Amino acid sequence: MRQSPINRILILLKTEGPQLAAAVGDALGISGEAARQQLAKMAEEGLVEAMTVAAKGRGRPSQLWHLTAEGNRHFPDGHAELTAALLTTVIEQLGPAALDTVIAARESETLTRYRDELAGRPDLAARVERLAAIRSREGYMADSWQEEDGSLMLVENHCPICAAAAVCAGFCRSEIETFRSVLSANVERSEHILLGARRCAYRITPR
Repeated sequence: MRQSPINRILILLKTEGPQLAAAVGDALGISGEAARQQLAKMAEEGLVEAMTVAAKGRGRPSQLWHLTAEGNRHFPDGHAELTAALLTTVIEQLGPAALDTVIAARESETLTRYRDELAGRPDLAARVERLAAIRSREGYMADSWQEEDGSLMLVENHCPICAAAAVCAGFCRSEIETFRSVLSANVERSEHILLGARRCAYRITPR
């Protein structure tokens, strides 16, 4: 099914970060002016907003367009409000240890499932690529690539469990430990949505 221009722009800004109108036009195959008109319409709806960036030298300032909180709500959130409320209730009624048990059970199930899907891939790059595909299927809008220094990057442009992670950081700790285990590699988080970044990014190197 063909996506609407609005959805294509939302996905572009979500996965690639702030963009010039000209870059949005190039991605959609339309003129920069047509892209600006579409972005202005989306801004009226509260989906995007522009920030002015000073030009280098004597050029005119540029406008970079990025998603607003309302724009981000167009992506799956794993029933954010209900999830946060349930987790808060678990902590209040049963104590933090009960939530730790829930997180541990989730981690165990995820480890088993990921290991099954990564089986037969001895190469680290192949495992990271496959993990990115799995995470995308789960709603994380993930991608992977190799850096010039040989390290590998796993980037997740969306977090469908962000509400849960905001209530309990144990979910984030569990995920990075899961990555380290299934990849049999060193994994360090370099960007974190909960700390204000637009995405979560992980640098991966062999042990």
